[in-house]
Amino acid sequence: MTSTFESQDTFTDQAINEAHRAALRSIARVVEETTPPTPPEQALQQVIEQLDLGPALVLTGAGVSTDSGIPDYRSPRGRLSQHRPMTYQEFRHDPAALQRYWARSFVGWRQMTGMRPNRTHYALVELERAGYIQGVITQNVDGLHSAAGSRNLVHLHGDMKSVICLDCGYREERGHFDQRLLAANPTYLDSIRLDPQMVNPDGDVFLSDPDIARFAMIGCLNCGSHRLKPDVVYFGESVPAERKQATSQLINDAASVIVAGSSLAVMSGYRIVLDAQKQGKPVAVINGGPGRADHRVNTLWRTRVAPAFDALLDELDL
Repeated sequence: MTSTFESQDTFTDQAINEAHRAALRSIARVVEETTPPTPPEQALQQVIEQLDLGPALVLTGAGVSTDSGIPDYRSPRGRLSQHRPMTYQEFRHDPAALQRYWARSFVGWRQMTGMRPNRTHYALVELERAGYIQGVITQNVDGLHSAAGSRNLVHLHGDMKSVICLDCGYREERGHFDQRLLAANPTYLDSIRLDPQMVNPDGDVFLSDPDIARFAMIGCLNCGSHRLKPDVVYFGESVPAERKQATSQLINDAASVIVAGSSLAVMSGYRIVLDAQKQGKPVAVINGGPGRADHRVNTLWRTRVAPAFDALLDELDL
């Protein structure tokens, strides 16, 4: 699914389309095995040694939430094989894509709200309380770290709790927005046959074209615009400056970095590893599949995330 954005300004057209193509390249990035993993027992001990250096920063990705029932994108069975997420440029300039997203998200969002933290989320809370980690930066938008009780937490890409108008900047709480959508589409949910296994990491689901066409979109409460987007960072969009600053502070304050459940295919996550290494800090990756930084890190623990954190808690008597 690609889009061409039309306007009266040819230069603007070209810039929009190039940004959209760059976002599509980022989505499609293939991450392959490049480096032999660290032997499991050695990996466990090396991560323990990292934690003994002082409080670590943990960067989490979709692999932390898969045990809560939320799929990832880039594993062999990940959603990228069946679904491409929206780009920021589509939210701004493609009304058909916007209609499609909100119809699908209206159905899928209530599935996401039923997800609960899993044992990895709670393990990170225990490690934070014990002083082994000083903060968590998550690339996930599901809000499960907050629900589990993580305190020093940066949502690098935001979360799904609010909706923002791209014309006037007005923000609306997602639950209130959903109630307005429900009032505009009172029989819609009952008419949809949903496979809960088809919910995507960004909260939308597959719907047929006729189902999308009959969905009634609503406007911004402040200005009436339909150019509304979940207040999260989509492909082709920059991380807000205040989150970049908070991320830099956490890297500066940490003794080391542990990446959990992320391929680091997106630059905003990969850059955290690069910045930590520029400061001479060790980095460990705990992940079930290949990652963009595997060839760079001190410890590459190829394992499912949840058993790894169970082992860490046992080793630390937590």
